[in-house]
Amino acid sequence: MREFSESYLSRTREGMWADSRAALEPLALDAHDRILDVGCGTGELSRVLAAESSGEVVGCDADPDLLAAAGEHVPVVAGNAFQLPFPDDAFDLVVCQALLINLPDPAAAVSEFARVSTDLVAAVEPDNAAVEIDSSVDAEGRLERRARRAYLDGVSTDVALGADAREAFEAAGLEVSETRRYDHVRTIEPPYGEPALVAARRKATGAGLADDRETMLSGPLTEAEYDDLRGSWREMGRTVIEQMEAGEYRRTEAVPFFVTVGRHP
Repeated sequence: MREFSESYLSRTREGMWADSRAALEPLALDAHDRILDVGCGTGELSRVLAAESSGEVVGCDADPDLLAAAGEHVPVVAGNAFQLPFPDDAFDLVVCQALLINLPDPAAAVSEFARVSTDLVAAVEPDNAAVEIDSSVDAEGRLERRARRAYLDGVSTDVALGADAREAFEAAGLEVSETRRYDHVRTIEPPYGEPALVAARRKATGAGLADDRETMLSGPLTEAEYDDLRGSWREMGRTVIEQMEAGEYRRTEAVPFFVTVGRHP
């Protein structure tokens, strides 16, 4: 399983449900008393589940540091997705967010979710191959597509799982009742907050690509192609900073997520 830092999870998950929680309607949160959030990370989804449900929400993650952060908001238990530390039928809803895309065998994890759920199993998974970028810097969208393609070619799990999560559900013997798409849109525009400024600096230094270098070079991308991409990336980042200084930079990123819900036949 791929591992992530607390800052990465907070940055990528925080705010996803701030503008709308309509995609969670198929989970029928009001009808469930015991809810498990597997791979809860720092607890962003756990907090939403707790706010929307009158039942008890429990977070579960294999990383003790992430679990400590989640534990500030909901009860937590250490464990991994393939061997959950709970008896059969311990919950009536088991849910995960952006977890299956990071697992080598999503169907095995979903089977384990089904073991501990008496009713529903749900997954909120992105299609990272279908991210759309609209930027005031002409080169940004093109370079992000190029970098994303290299990353997808090198990563060992299906980070573009998205709506195809239903296949893991069916392989686990669950009947899929619904797959609902939700586009998570992140916008950067003046006045720029600190996260936007940090992101711009990381582009200008190439730090973001450096973090993914090993993964990108695991695919067909060559060292020379990576160096060329990083050089263009840094130049693009400097243009982003210039536009920010002039108050002209704008960027919209749309990440499609799919909420897949299944139950025992």
